[in-house]
Amino acid sequence: MPEAPTAAEAREAFHRHLVEKAGSARLRHGLLVDEAAIRRILGDRDVLRFPVELAFDAGPLEPGEFAFPQPLGERPADGFRLCVHPLFRGVPDAVPMLAAYHIPTINYGEIVGPAEAELFGAALVGMPPDEYYSALCELADMLEDGEVPARE
Repeated sequence: MPEAPTAAEAREAFHRHLVEKAGSARLRHGLLVDEAAIRRILGDRDVLRFPVELAFDAGPLEPGEFAFPQPLGERPADGFRLCVHPLFRGVPDAVPMLAAYHIPTINYGEIVGPAEAELFGAALVGMPPDEYYSALCELADMLEDGEVPARE
C-alpha cells in the first residue's frame, strides 16, 4: 500500500494544481486576462466548480475589503456572487486581479489561504507572484484612500 503524502507534499501538489488550472484558463480564454476574459472565466465550469456572477456591490464587503464571494445559498452548488467594490468599476486591469484572487476559495473553500489565492491569481493574470501581491496591495491602498484612478 502506498504511503500517504506528507502535508508538505500535499500542499506542493495543490499548488501545482492551482498553477495548472490558471494556465489552462489563460490558454482557453486568452493570455491577456482583461475584464471581458475574467467574466468568461467566471462562467467556465472547467475553471470554477460552481456558478459565479460578477457584481460591483460594496454591500457585503467588510471595511477595506476589495471583493468577496457571497454565497447564494446553503451549498456551494447554489453559486456565488463575486462582489467587487464599485470603486473599481472602470478600472479594467484591477477587476481581473481582484476576481482571480477569490477563484480558489470559491472552488476549494477553507483549505485556501492567502498564499494559494495569490499563487492562482498571479498565474491567471500572468504576473510573478511577488508583483501580483504588490499590485493587490496597491489596489487595497487605493480603496482605503477612497480614490481609484481610472486606467485605460
